Amino acid sequence: MQVLNAVYPPPQQAMDFFAGAEDGPFVMVNLLKFKPKAEYADGSDAHLTGAEAYARYAEDVRKLVEALGGRIRYGGQVTGLLIGEVEELWDMVALAEYPSLAAFQQMAMSPQMHAIEHHRTAGLAGQLNIRTRPGVGF
Repeated sequence: MQVLNAVYPPPQQAMDFFAGAEDGPFVMVNLLKFKPKAEYADGSDAHLTGAEAYARYAEDVRKLVEALGGRIRYGGQVTGLLIGEVEELWDMVALAEYPSLAAFQQMAMSPQMHAIEHHRTAGLAGQLNIRTRPGVGF
């Protein structure tokens, strides 16, 4: 299995994702890897860590998720790995619940998201976003 972190999906991958079946609420698993230092395009806030820059984004995105009727279910620091092997662990795991794929797409394409994504870009070295459907198999 190849694992490749990215900050943004390639256009075709994003189009395929949003063209998927609308099957109601889902939880997005976010595996996050931060830059050691924030890298804002304008050079500002160079004193921040990547995690601190991302925290600015996370606070604002929480409000956007809640306005859609979703919620942030969990956020926590990765502290170890029991099963499997990866070259480098992610720094944080976050679980965000969305009411629908359409709501998620609306948020992702909104002017409000565009206004805060510079914090995300400044702080993230890469991530994996995994869409899950609650309740299947349990």
